[in-house]
Amino acid sequence: MEIFDLIVIGGGPGGYHAAERAAHSGYHTLVIEKEKLGGVCLNEGCIPSKAFLNSAKVYDHAFKGGAYGVSTENVVFDQKLVLKRKDRVVRRLVAGVAQQLKQRQVTVVKGVGIITGKSKEGFQVQIDQTEYVGKRLLIATGSTPIIPPIEGLKEANASGNILSSREILDLDSIPAKLTIVGGGIIGLEMAAYFQTVGSQVTVVEMLPKIAGNTDSDLTDVLQKSLEKKGVNFFLSSKVTRIDAQQLTYVKADQEYVLVHDKLLLSIGRRPATDHLGLENIGVEMAKNKAIITDLQSRTNIANVYAVGDVNGKSMLAHTAYREAEVAINTMLGEKDSIHYDAIPAVVYTTQELATVGLTEIEAKAKGFEYQVLSLPVAYSGRHLAETDDANGLIKLIVDKKSNTLLGAHLAMQYASEIILTLSMAVDLKLTVKTLSRLVYPHPTVGELIKDTLLSL
Repeated sequence: MEIFDLIVIGGGPGGYHAAERAAHSGYHTLVIEKEKLGGVCLNEGCIPSKAFLNSAKVYDHAFKGGAYGVSTENVVFDQKLVLKRKDRVVRRLVAGVAQQLKQRQVTVVKGVGIITGKSKEGFQVQIDQTEYVGKRLLIATGSTPIIPPIEGLKEANASGNILSSREILDLDSIPAKLTIVGGGIIGLEMAAYFQTVGSQVTVVEMLPKIAGNTDSDLTDVLQKSLEKKGVNFFLSSKVTRIDAQQLTYVKADQEYVLVHDKLLLSIGRRPATDHLGLENIGVEMAKNKAIITDLQSRTNIANVYAVGDVNGKSMLAHTAYREAEVAINTMLGEKDSIHYDAIPAVVYTTQELATVGLTEIEAKAKGFEYQVLSLPVAYSGRHLAETDDANGLIKLIVDKKSNTLLGAHLAMQYASEIILTLSMAVDLKLTVKTLSRLVYPHPTVGELIKDTLLSL
């Protein structure tokens, strides 16, 4: 029986990154993955969706080329070619992960790992008829889509018209009418994509605003941008029935029916902790079945860690990467912890949203004395040079007492790249004075950070 220094269950971003770091530090490491290395992020989430969205941007630029002095005729969008390119990108990245693990001499086993107990040698994990033992255990099994108990949904699934975030990224044709249930990140990104390339998209959301807890000033900008493109939004609307080609929802006690060719269910995800055998070693879980962890990714059981979506703290791939680093550093005796309040989040729509830290509502609820600094994106020379869309803004929440950033919120092009600077400021508690004295290259959209701070 082979004994490993570390067994990692789950080969997604948190799992494979932890394995690489552990092996690099000398740990004899095993990764157990039931499907494909890379997890949801590489195979059916972050990367495939960005490949789709980039194709939509190229198409949109070509279609509107005349406004920029570039004559374009007979612009054609081919979803089959988009799909082929997406699959090629995914295969390349997954192969890259496999190669990295191989170079680090990480053992990779495909199968479903079930924790059966703990012996004096370590934690016992069963795959079919084979048992593996690890001195340490790291759970990185990710999450699965939430399937709501909506009337008719089970029967409608048989039609092939009801899609999850996995199936929609495998469509080889553009549906004429697409209904999206859920106005979160996945729903909004798919709304932006399919509306741009030819679908008539309708988003039905139970909450009174899109994008969950994202700052309302930003979500207002994004909603108006998507509505301008033709997306229909029905907010404060509860879905009561789903059939193969229609959806029924209730708003203000009035019932409505929408007709669709395809329907995307994207109302969130839940930690994938079922049938892992966590109860066999006493791992503590929350009511939503998330594994409870501390700021070092430790569970209540010594030498058992959990990273990524499975702990339910921040369901983002980059959070999983950082949690993995913290977990391995902690195993090695290095003092480290994760700062959840400094983790950025991005919505990769045409009008990108990027946020970090507290929103204005959260700052008020926590009792901070704060000041809001804001500028419209029209102040950016580069933004105006590259796009005719002057909508967008930067919004900074400044703690009056410490003169540091509590939060930063962007709605603009390149927001996903610019947010890193502001994340560093939140994490390192840089003062406004320090941040404003940095030299920002010109012309860049990122200069708006300095322009906004100088308005203080």
